[in-house]
Amino acid sequence: MSKQQKMFVVVDPNDEQHVALERVKMTSQLQEVKPFVHVFVAVDGDAVDTRAYNANLVRDQSWFEEKIRKVLTEAGVEHLVEVSWSSEWQESIMQSAKRANADLIYLPVHAQTTSSRRFLFTESKWDLLKGAYCPVVLIRPGAHDQRKTVLAAVNFQATRDVQIELNEKILSSARYISNVYGADLHVVNGYMDSMNYPDRGRLVKETGLSADHIHVDHGYTSDVVSKVAEEINADLVVMGTLGQNGMTKTRRGNTAERLIDALDTDVMVINHG
Repeated sequence: MSKQQKMFVVVDPNDEQHVALERVKMTSQLQEVKPFVHVFVAVDGDAVDTRAYNANLVRDQSWFEEKIRKVLTEAGVEHLVEVSWSSEWQESIMQSAKRANADLIYLPVHAQTTSSRRFLFTESKWDLLKGAYCPVVLIRPGAHDQRKTVLAAVNFQATRDVQIELNEKILSSARYISNVYGADLHVVNGYMDSMNYPDRGRLVKETGLSADHIHVDHGYTSDVVSKVAEEINADLVVMGTLGQNGMTKTRRGNTAERLIDALDTDVMVINHG
């Protein structure tokens, strides 16, 4: 029997649609053992107008019962609700998730406009991705709420130890999610330098997957991964970032950001801090 996952779900009371909470409700039905859900209610002050006239910042007991407890109770999911007043939004999430011994953080993200596919990402969200103690799953409105096909994005041309370790973390997490949900696992590796072509045989050997589940293509990582994700109808893409070692505030225009922007799916970000 699978162990019970501990999911840490961020809910911004300013939002009208709580996509992360709904995703937990849906995906819990696919699990052999339903997760324990720690709901963290806090306002992202960097992305929300916190002036007094914003009526969405006023929530009474009935709102908590209707929008949070009822959703999880009807799904048969054990849960705890925590409310935070901290102005350090990302730090409070990280510290609370660590205290809760969370396996995953579910973070809702939204498009910049209704016609845009680009994520609205504040510095606080990037700081969370760089510093989280466990994987962060970015939950996007309109993405698949199933977990039937998981795509792991790796870089097997990597030579630095930290990059090799990150590949291992990505594959380990993707395998675990695939096992929990009985999902089909695929691996993708993009490359730009034809002199540094990823070894497909090594990918097959180290992943234990069949050759038709290994995808190697020339091009920018964001383009290759998003193309494969669409072709296989992926529900979740697992990717990595080097965190504090390789994704600083001055390097937001990097592979991680381009890849997240290119995808329409939920994205699990593995941090190698």
